[in-house]
Order: sequence, then structure tokens, then C-alpha cells
Amino acid sequence: MNAAPAIRLVEETGSTNADLAGAIRGGQTLAEGTWLVARRQTAGRGRQGRAWFDGAGNFMGSTVVTLETDGPPPASLSFVAALAVRDAARKALGKGADLALKWPNDVLLNGGKLSGILLEMVRGQIVVGIGANLGRAPDLPDRKTAALADVIAPPRPEDFAASLAASFARRLESWRIHGLGATLQAFLDGSIHAQGSPVTVHDADGSVLSGSFAGLEESDGALRLRLADGSERVIRAGDIS
Repeated sequence: MNAAPAIRLVEETGSTNADLAGAIRGGQTLAEGTWLVARRQTAGRGRQGRAWFDGAGNFMGSTVVTLETDGPPPASLSFVAALAVRDAARKALGKGADLALKWPNDVLLNGGKLSGILLEMVRGQIVVGIGANLGRAPDLPDRKTAALADVIAPPRPEDFAASLAASFARRLESWRIHGLGATLQAFLDGSIHAQGSPVTVHDADGSVLSGSFAGLEESDGALRLRLADGSERVIRAGDIS
């Protein structure tokens, strides 16, 4: 097992991802298991350049993973992060919580988006940024959102950080020891995706492609979309509905 996570909590910063990435680029050696958590972010980012909602009492933090030459693809750490967020949310909510996973890395609570994940590669390390709605969720025009506070009195960000860091370390170890296949199977076991279920892919350029779910690529976790003519398309980026 890795050493116990080292969590540093700050009151405010621009972006925890940017802070860790900047430290690495500046020559600092950041040990794997380092976490930076902020009570407030003024310049947080989500996938595809989206701004991340800065809700009071929510979790906003980043950690560092050191890449190994023979490890699974770095981008597949998004599945590790999603599983860890789900684990930490389940611990906070207790038994019976309606938690589910959605490709590529969404965690859903009662069908609403609970978290966001952003990966950045910097000099042989991956900075993993995670935001989770603890106290409140944003109102978004294109999707339902959720917060732990919809169900329970939400945990403090520092308490959620400790739970998340422990879950992430366990999931990361499994990703390395058992390979990507075991992580993908764990993701599918907790996901909303059933074989043959309808899927619509919305790309960043505004294009839309519809078909049915045909599984995940074993090599990297890309989504396999079966089209109406029976052919398959491999999707590596985009939002799905």
C-alpha cells in the first residue's frame, strides 16, 4: 500500500489543479498521495474548458499520480477517480443511496450529476482534479444536478477529503495491480449503461451521434457505440445522454 495521503487545506485559491501543475513545472517533487483542497476556488475548470461551480461547502481538490511505464493508459485514471468519488459519497450517504456511474466519469445521485473530474499531464505525473457537490449543486441548463445536501446533512469538505483520498488510494492500487480491465468492470457494474441501451453522443463541436451501448474498449475505456447499420464507432471524448 502507498503511504497515507497528505492533505493540505487552503481557504482560497484560483485552481487546485493549476497550483499542483505549476509546482511540478517549477521543479518541485510532489509525492504521490499529495492532495491540495480548497474551500473556495476562483478559477476552477471542468472538462472541455467548462467553468467549475464554486459552491460554498463543496469539495474542490486535486491530487498527483506518478506514471509508470508499464501501467494502464493515463486517461483511464478518470475511471479510478469516478469510482473513488462514488465510494466516498456512499460512505457519507449510507446504505440505500441511489448512486450510479455514467461514462466517461460522472457520478450520479438520484440521477443528477454529483461531481466533475479533470486530468492534466505534467512532466510524467497526472494531476487529478475533483469537484463534488456536498452543500449545493449548480443549476445547469443541459443536465440535472445533485448534492449530498439533497439527502443528508453534508460532510465538511475536509472530512470528505479524507474519505476520498483513502478511496482513491485503494482504487489506484487496484488499477495498477489488477489492470484496467478490473477497473472498467467495477465501473460498468455500478453504471447506468446496459448492453444495447440507447446512447446519444454530443461532441464538443456540436455534432450529435446516436446508437446503442456496445461496451467499453478494454485498452483504454473508450465507449463503443453501435450504429443503426450494425457498424461500431469508438468514442473517446464527448458527453452522452
